[in-house]
Amino acid sequence: MPALSPTMTEGNIASWKIKEGDSYSAGDVILEIETDKATMDVEAQEDGILMKIMQGDGSKNVQVGTRIGVIAEPGDDISQLELPADEQPAQKEAKKEEPPQQQQSQEAASEKPSAPKKTGEKAPPQKYPLYPSVEHLIKENGLDESAISEMTPTGPAGRLLKGDVLAYLGKVPTNRPEEIKARFDHNSHLDLSNVKAAAPKEAPKKVEKAEVPVPEDLQVSLPISLATVIEVQKKIEATLDTFVPLSTFIARATELANDELPLPSNYKPTTDELFNQVLGLDKAGPRGSRGHYLPQISALPTPSFTGVAPKPKTKVDIIDFLAGSAKKPTPKVQRPGPHSGISTGSNIFSLTVPKTEEQRAKAFLQRVKTVLEGEPGRLVL
Repeated sequence: MPALSPTMTEGNIASWKIKEGDSYSAGDVILEIETDKATMDVEAQEDGILMKIMQGDGSKNVQVGTRIGVIAEPGDDISQLELPADEQPAQKEAKKEEPPQQQQSQEAASEKPSAPKKTGEKAPPQKYPLYPSVEHLIKENGLDESAISEMTPTGPAGRLLKGDVLAYLGKVPTNRPEEIKARFDHNSHLDLSNVKAAAPKEAPKKVEKAEVPVPEDLQVSLPISLATVIEVQKKIEATLDTFVPLSTFIARATELANDELPLPSNYKPTTDELFNQVLGLDKAGPRGSRGHYLPQISALPTPSFTGVAPKPKTKVDIIDFLAGSAKKPTPKVQRPGPHSGISTGSNIFSLTVPKTEEQRAKAFLQRVKTVLEGEPGRLVL
C-alpha cells in the first residue's frame, strides 16, 4: 500500500484495473485507492507483469506498507516463480519489541544517581556573589552552604559554574567540568610553536635614475629705436592734450607680438591635434600658439660715454646777473619722462629663453621692432 500523502496511514482498495498474469506498461493505471479525502489512481512506474493480488477489490483499512500484490519483470514465466516471503510481520514484531527496550533504557536512566556526591573534602573557598544561574540551581535542589563549600569551582578566576553544581549533584560526569576548563585554558593561549619566522626580505636595489638634461638658456636681444614712438607721443600730447607714457606703447606692442608665435622645436602635439592630423585638418588651422614673453629693456650708452661732448649751456654775464637784468627762463610744464633705464633713442630689448625657443623669441622681438619703429600710432588710436 503506497502512501499517497504525507499524512496517509491507511487506505481502501476500490478496484484493480488489471488481472493476475496481465502485462502492463509504465504509466498504465494498476488500481484505484480510496482515502478519507479522495480516490486516486496508482500508475505503474515501469513495465511488468501482475503476478499475484494479495488484497482484492473492496479491501478496507489496509495499512501503508502492507503487501497488496506481487509483480514480476517483463518476460518472466510466473508459473515457475515462487512468491517471496512477506517481511511485514517481522517488522511488526520488531516494532512490538522496541517499547520494552525503550522502557528499560528509561528505567536505566532513572536509576542514575541523582543524589549529591559528598566527599567530605573542602574545596577552595567560593567567590561571592554567585552567578544567578548557579544560585537558582542551588536553591532548586535545596543545597546549603556546607554543600557549596564542597563543590570544586572551574570557572574563570575560581568562580563556581552551573556545570560544577550539576557534577556535584551527579547529573553530569564529575570530570566533565575539568575537561571543559582544560579545553578553554588550552584555547585561550595562542600556540605559535608551528609558526616560523619569515626570511628577511632583500633590500630592493636602487634604480639609478637617468640624468635629466638641464635645458640650456640663452639670451636673445635686438636693438629697437623709440624715436618714432616719442614723436607720436608728442603729437598726441599737442593734439589731444593727453600724455601717453612709453610703457603703454611697449605693453601693447608686447601683447600684439605674443599672438600666434611659431611653435618651439620640442613642441609635442596634443591628442586633438594628432586626431586633426589624421583627418588632414591640421593644415587648415593656425600653426602657432600664443606666447607669454615680457622683454627686458636696457638703454644704450649716452653720447657723453661715446666721446661726443655735450652742448655747452648759455653763459650769463655776472654783471647782468648782479644787476638783476638777466632774463629768467620761462618755466615749462614738467611731464613724466621716460622710465628708468629707457633711452629716447635706441634700446636693447632682450629675452632669456630655453634653446628650443630661440626662433620663437626672435620672431617675437622682430614683431615688437616692426610695430614700435613702423606704426606705433595704431597702438593707441
